[in-house]
Amino acid sequence: MARKAAIIGGGVIGGGWAARFLLNGWNVSVFDPDPEAERKIGEVMRNARAALPALSDVPMPAEGALSFAGSITECVEGADYIQESVSERLDLKHRVFAQIQQSSHGVPIGSSTSGFKPSELQEGAADPSVIFVAHPFNPVYLLPLAEIVPSVKTDPALVERAKETLRELGMFPLHIRKEIDAHIADRFLEAVWREALWLVKDGIATTEEIDEAIRMGFGLRWGQMGLFETYRVAGGEAGMKHFMAQFGPCLTWPWTKLMDVPEFNDELVDLIAGQSDAQSGHHTIRELERIRDSNLIGFLRALKDRNWGAGKVLLEHDVRRRTEIHATPQGAPMIMARMQVLPGWIDYNGHMTESRYLFAGSETCDAFLRLIGADMDYVRGGHSYYTAESHVMHRGEAKLGDALTGTLQVLHADEKRLHLWMSIEREGVAVATVEQMLLHVDMGLGKAVPAPASILDKLMPIAAAHAALPRPAAAGRYVGQRG
Repeated sequence: MARKAAIIGGGVIGGGWAARFLLNGWNVSVFDPDPEAERKIGEVMRNARAALPALSDVPMPAEGALSFAGSITECVEGADYIQESVSERLDLKHRVFAQIQQSSHGVPIGSSTSGFKPSELQEGAADPSVIFVAHPFNPVYLLPLAEIVPSVKTDPALVERAKETLRELGMFPLHIRKEIDAHIADRFLEAVWREALWLVKDGIATTEEIDEAIRMGFGLRWGQMGLFETYRVAGGEAGMKHFMAQFGPCLTWPWTKLMDVPEFNDELVDLIAGQSDAQSGHHTIRELERIRDSNLIGFLRALKDRNWGAGKVLLEHDVRRRTEIHATPQGAPMIMARMQVLPGWIDYNGHMTESRYLFAGSETCDAFLRLIGADMDYVRGGHSYYTAESHVMHRGEAKLGDALTGTLQVLHADEKRLHLWMSIEREGVAVATVEQMLLHVDMGLGKAVPAPASILDKLMPIAAAHAALPRPAAAGRYVGQRG
């Protein structure tokens, strides 16, 4: 039975939480008095459905059910986890927690607050032990970080359970040992934000120039190494100690105005807003979100290919999902890949090019090989499955933006051979099928050899289950065959 998450507050952050839970198979109930909440979350969900599956090399679970509650009491009834994402007003949060705890007993309550300490949130609460900070970053459905901040009153065992819940959602719970205003990440961002305001106010840089300095340079380094590891590398072979000795004296130089804040008046607001409008005003917010999501997918997948930084979290999440898949019956064609037709996939007619149908089949096959253990680590060990023969049948047309699903059926498997049937489908209808024969090869010897037990123990139960499936009518066809 699917677990239930209750989301209190359906704004940008609450909507992101709802998407993260829903796409990982949880049922989600949302409470937000805003009459536009259902529309806004629907728009977030459309973006999330196009983005989050692109990070996974394992089929996503069936999407949970989304509902909108008329009250907090209705929303939290039967919930296994509760996330509060209302406005940053402490009195409002206190009222919300009081209403939640009239109906929930012992259920973890995470707060998305970016500034308040958990001890402040717990003031006057009926049960402070279940309240803690779970501060995410936008977009919640893509970025893995969630700052987990308990107080001395928070139940440590409950916090550990909450952290495991977030890991199951593919997130990275960063446990902050001591509570502090604004936690860790936002304190750092606030310092950068203040300096940026001065640079604009003093006419040194525009909003666009500051953004270019970040995204063209150190932002890319920070994205995969952070601050201290970046500076350690900057120290060269002598390491961090050399860097500190070389640049430590700079701390006394007047490089920044971090201890001095510009007057926050209408003039400064108009200056910043005007430059930002000139920089990005030709895009709608939804367009900027989609551009952001697409860029993050490419960046995160690059990190995933290298098992580095946030990409390592994605790989670990795939491993966890594969374990779950191994524990479930595989008696039907298996969904192994979800793809979207990208601009680089189409021809001058706007249709997917022929090579991309084979690419879609390869993505489906590769996902299956990873499932049975024939992944890149296995290949580096000197063995692999080599494709001996492929037959692609084009049954329809896929166009830009179409969502495609790759399903796989094992037609036959033995110690050396693997005969697969793959269907590339749009809305349940095949646009192409790919039949493939693969041989298990010792790359050092350059010949086919039996696969080891570590592979066969995963492969053969699937093959046995698929033996009971109807054989596709077109299996075994040759090019030009009539009928």
